[in-house]
Amino acid sequence: MPGAMLTPFHITDARILRPDGLSTAPLGLAGGLLSEATPGRAVSLPGWLVLPGIVDLHGDGFERHLAPRRGAMRDLRQGLCATEAELAANGITTAVLAQFWSWEGGMRGPDFALAMLAALAEMPGAFTTDLRAQLRVETHLIDDYPRIAEAIARFGVGYVVFNDHLPHAALAAGRSVPRLVGQALKSGRSPEAHRQLIEALHGRGGEVPEAVTALAADLAARGLRLGSHDDANAAARALWRGRGVRISEFPESLAAAEAATMAGDAVVMGAPNLLRGGSHAGHVAAAEVVRAGFCDALASDYHYPAPRLAALALVAEIGWPAAWALVSERPAGLLGLTDRGRLLPGLRGDLVILDPESGVVGATLAAGEIRYAAGTVAAALIG
Repeated sequence: MPGAMLTPFHITDARILRPDGLSTAPLGLAGGLLSEATPGRAVSLPGWLVLPGIVDLHGDGFERHLAPRRGAMRDLRQGLCATEAELAANGITTAVLAQFWSWEGGMRGPDFALAMLAALAEMPGAFTTDLRAQLRVETHLIDDYPRIAEAIARFGVGYVVFNDHLPHAALAAGRSVPRLVGQALKSGRSPEAHRQLIEALHGRGGEVPEAVTALAADLAARGLRLGSHDDANAAARALWRGRGVRISEFPESLAAAEAATMAGDAVVMGAPNLLRGGSHAGHVAAAEVVRAGFCDALASDYHYPAPRLAALALVAEIGWPAAWALVSERPAGLLGLTDRGRLLPGLRGDLVILDPESGVVGATLAAGEIRYAAGTVAAALIG
């Protein structure tokens, strides 16, 4: 809900990350924007780091707030408020909420997607943290394409990612499907009905390439940002690039990430992967992609603390400007948001104040409004 919009002030005695590195020069804030002047009162923050607010390109951690248990959350707006509070506590000032439109059902089904998009459309003005929607479209839901396109237009979705999470190998071999019973229960179907559905979708694989190419062309013509999820190799990335899909989310191999970068496509890796030291599914390690120079952004995926902690983990290796740019300036650029991601005069007053030793967030401001503050930093800001 609405936070505290501070009167003009300037931060002193802190280390402030500017585009060329850390500086102790004061940072001003007035009218929700950063200022090169020193307006209002001085807020002394000795020992603290002041960094650009985190821009999270892809996160589905909101699911635990919107659907903690089946049927538990009747008003999804309350879940979005809880999501925003968690985002702010982790320094995230712009968040892309990755909502599935999937055969999986439940919180990933079409009806929930429509309810989530409707609730999100009612949130502007509730807080200055910028929450945006990404729609994750399961490619084999061909019959849903017209409905998907209509929802994208109605709710102004600006970012669409194509997924294919069907267990093709198990279905083709006639083996048991992993997690079938759990998925069925979440979807409200019997296990038998759920298997019949995914078998039918698997059987339509031959129709998918033409249908998804047409859908991607239509969305690209509308100016949407398009991504592919889990590119397995360079050939898969080339196939999606040919459809006008220029963002590669969580590529599974270094070859796929390299192919994307060499062709001018963007690569988004999961921050939890970097923190774990590797992919939980045995795919390429995010740290390897970063070291090779093929990573444009680190995203929260399923864990909102991860972008902050992953960037901090990289500082010793690549330095503050490059490490923090992976969670601020560079993802902002991929979204076309030139008004944030850096601490420069005239840009949005999006910033996070960190304890450099522990990485703990002392405060998060979005457009100059306090969205989270604790301890001595809260006392200094509020005065």
